[in-house]
Amino acid sequence: MSAEKPRRTRAEQRRETEDRILAAARATFAELGYERTTIRGVASTAGVNAGLVMHYFGSKEELFSRAAMLPEEELPVGHPAEALLTSLRRRLDDEPVASLVVLRSMLTHAEASGEFRVAAAAWLDRVGAAIPAADAELRAGLISAIINGVVLDRYLLKLSSLADAPADDILALLRPCFESLAGESG
Repeated sequence: MSAEKPRRTRAEQRRETEDRILAAARATFAELGYERTTIRGVASTAGVNAGLVMHYFGSKEELFSRAAMLPEEELPVGHPAEALLTSLRRRLDDEPVASLVVLRSMLTHAEASGEFRVAAAAWLDRVGAAIPAADAELRAGLISAIINGVVLDRYLLKLSSLADAPADDILALLRPCFESLAGESG
């Protein structure tokens, strides 16, 4: 007797299709930005027709909004500098596609800029709260700018050797800077 595969429910099939479209949208928005991404292009990448994309998401705006939704990132527990380096390592080890969607599109599309500001404000508040210094907000802003710059260069601009550098090398060079900004150096 051969074992039959359990049948997926319609709800599971819908979720899988929606997830596949969303993954295709993230990849396409990250590569092309908002302006150059089309519903047809996303549909083609996802292996579905454009009508199905519209059925699930309603509009290009809604598709972008869902694709650009940044997961809320908790600051890892520990010394602020080490926690921030751990956070950066995740971005260096695994391409942060949702962040790239926003970074690629934020200068030309108001929705992307708004998505980024909302996520960044909450992140900056958590980082600032972890830094024991009077100018913690400024320090948090500098750390955030460094992290965003590294991610932007590594994955989108590819202007320097950051694109291919081992994460350990990048983190080793940034460690003294992060320790200083986090108020942990002597």
